[in-house]
Amino acid sequence: MSNLYNGGVIILDFGSQYTQLIARRIREQNVYSKIIPPDLSLEKILSYKPKAIIFSGGPSSVYSKNAPSFDSRILNHEIPILGICYGLHLLVQRSGGNVEASEEGEYGFAEVNVKISDTIFKDTPSPLKVWMSHGDRVTKIPLNWNVLAYSSNNVIAALSNSNNTRFATQFHPEVYHTNMGNIILRNFLYNISGCIPSWNSKNLLEEKINEIKDQVKNNNVVVGVSGGVDSSVVAAIMHKAVGNQSKAIMIDHGLMRKNEAKECVGELKKGLGININLYDEKRYFLKKLKGITDPEEKRKIIGNQFIYSFQRISKSFGEVPFLAQGTLYPDVIESGISHGKEAALIKSHHNVGGLPDDMNFNLVEPLRDLFKDEVRDLAKELGIPDLLINRHPFPGPGLGVRILGEITNERIKTLQEADKIFLDVLNEDGLYNKIWQAFAVLIPIKTVGVMGDQRTYDNLLGIRAVSSTDGMTADWYRIPEDSLNKISNRIINHVKGINRIVYDITSKPPGTIEWE
Repeated sequence: MSNLYNGGVIILDFGSQYTQLIARRIREQNVYSKIIPPDLSLEKILSYKPKAIIFSGGPSSVYSKNAPSFDSRILNHEIPILGICYGLHLLVQRSGGNVEASEEGEYGFAEVNVKISDTIFKDTPSPLKVWMSHGDRVTKIPLNWNVLAYSSNNVIAALSNSNNTRFATQFHPEVYHTNMGNIILRNFLYNISGCIPSWNSKNLLEEKINEIKDQVKNNNVVVGVSGGVDSSVVAAIMHKAVGNQSKAIMIDHGLMRKNEAKECVGELKKGLGININLYDEKRYFLKKLKGITDPEEKRKIIGNQFIYSFQRISKSFGEVPFLAQGTLYPDVIESGISHGKEAALIKSHHNVGGLPDDMNFNLVEPLRDLFKDEVRDLAKELGIPDLLINRHPFPGPGLGVRILGEITNERIKTLQEADKIFLDVLNEDGLYNKIWQAFAVLIPIKTVGVMGDQRTYDNLLGIRAVSSTDGMTADWYRIPEDSLNKISNRIINHVKGINRIVYDITSKPPGTIEWE
């Protein structure tokens, strides 16, 4: 194993939606991190030569039947361990303490009062605003353990053993909503564990290129390109790794933004210097989506058809055993897939849960364990133009998951027109690059309105804009009133069939970024 990976952190994944976020936060500290299933042996864990181990959160309760666990011999080793949420419950229970269900959980923002501040809470204030997401709580601490912090609800929020080799937090320091979470993790990594800062995006890029070469060898690869930064980075990495063996393909499924397919092809050719092959596949997708209203079914239909289209098109390139796509870790975890196989399904992403069983490709997914901001760092390392790097995320199923209810040509056109106006105004008012993601949603509800002194009965349109760094959590963006007014007036005056607009002010959680 390369020295690059020594001195890092091993993360046992108990199925948390935030597990990869932990890994990302660690890499932000320039420390290598690797996520593994929780049931691996101590010998296998130690073979990675980690300086520390982190137990992730998860949806289970430690007292539940078949609750995920770990090799108990880990606790006999002096390597520092940090348990987060479910990880805290495991450490407490296995060390002789008690964990019980609570009548009232803690979800969202909370305040904790720090009692002992010379270890993981060094250089943090008290009280401290944190992010909680739990229904269980510690009711008895283990012998020779100390409580480091309580929540404002008098729930144990952090504790450690007397040797300062075991630490645990009820809250999630890996989530940006936790103030000073990066400092808490830094204290654990450097002050407690003695980790080595040897990781950066250049190293990550080198690792991904070597992984692709090892997987693909001398074979051809079809690269699915959507126009977003994820697939653009994949196309660039594939070209760097295997050159002309990589065949970049963009499929127009009829559910892209207005004029997006042609514009993206031009930008990608210019920005990446890679030939992009555009194929019009609208008829295949829209035929299969006719009459479908369930969002999960839409995603799976679209995911399947992407593969069928790629398989048919790839025949023109000879034998192509590999398909490369821009799957990110949020796609994976929201599809209910984790290293520990304990994650809950939120929605099936077209490129994960929407893949057909009869697919003939082997997948190449170099970004599968990364978040959006890490991908953008790779894009900068590759020299990809800012125009492509800063594009708002756009789902693979496209407008198919932003048209609630049945998809028709008329509804696609209506949403395309409204969405373009929305984004145009954001660009005009200098807001686009301040927002993580913004889009319009066509809602299958009609409302009464008055236009030109006449009654109207037309469509309701939702608009959404959020700020985020990773897509796992998000807050609604405070668009200025003047801009909202401009957006509303322009859409209603220029898009036939819309007479009312609502602005979504739901954060994630409890909502998702997309509607569906």
